[in-house]
Amino acid sequence: MKTKVLFLLTMLLTLSTVNAQKRVPGAKVGYIDMEYILENVTAYKEANTQLEAKAQRWKNEIQKKQNAIDQMKKNLSAERVLLTKELVDEREEEIEILEEELQTYQQDRFGPYGSLMVQRQNMVKPIQDQVLNAVQDIAKKRRYDFVFDKSADVVMLYSSKKFDISDLVLRVINRDEKRKGREAKIEARNEKSKFDDENSEPNPEIEAKKQAAAEKKAERQKLLDERKQKREEEREAKKKAYEEKRKKLIEAREAKKKAAEEKRRKRAEEKRKKKEEREKQQEEKENEGNGEGAGNGK
Repeated sequence: MKTKVLFLLTMLLTLSTVNAQKRVPGAKVGYIDMEYILENVTAYKEANTQLEAKAQRWKNEIQKKQNAIDQMKKNLSAERVLLTKELVDEREEEIEILEEELQTYQQDRFGPYGSLMVQRQNMVKPIQDQVLNAVQDIAKKRRYDFVFDKSADVVMLYSSKKFDISDLVLRVINRDEKRKGREAKIEARNEKSKFDDENSEPNPEIEAKKQAAAEKKAERQKLLDERKQKREEEREAKKKAYEEKRKKLIEAREAKKKAAEEKRRKRAEEKRKKKEEREKQQEEKENEGNGEGAGNGK
């Protein structure tokens, strides 16, 4: 960035010196504020609003997944002392899998190459192209030597408002948009009249373009479907593995519960038998004592 600024200042200073020596007017410089322009382009504002709403939905999904993972960690922490080492390892592995899935989802949505960045770039690029075309047109007509972007890396230490052509660029963009809108309406009417005319012959060039566009769309849709199917297969595989682990965990719990119940039942049975044995022995002692007393009385 410092190199850019130094280069810019050096270039302007050189041009000013050369023009002064030749006794010609100095370089004519203008600037724009790209952020200001984008904020005032209707198409950008509408698309940005939709994108922000989509990003908020993604954030809500991420928060929901994170809350579920946090709850699983709390449950494991509370039940750790009651579980075997194998069950603890399984739960920790399950949590680790969910955390990896969440991290992948976050990267897919908000990473440097994620959906948000790609869609924002796709949204901004057409408008940036419009701005560039408008700046080039204005610069040629008004004979500007340089036009800078105030919101870019090159820092403007001072800028007079009279050199700001941002509003002029906006007028050019809006004018072009209106012109394109009128042309689109005329083209739509022409297309409608062509389709309404049953006796009209199809235009081979138009049909070829339609066919090419349809093939390109079908190819793109096929690629999207393949990617979607691959993601679904991976998701199903992970889900199946998780269900199997969960099933094993439940079976292990049930087996442990059943073993504990069986152990308690055996203990109760043993206690009952011992009690009956003691009662029997006591009864035999009492009978023996009664027999001896009767013998002595006789």
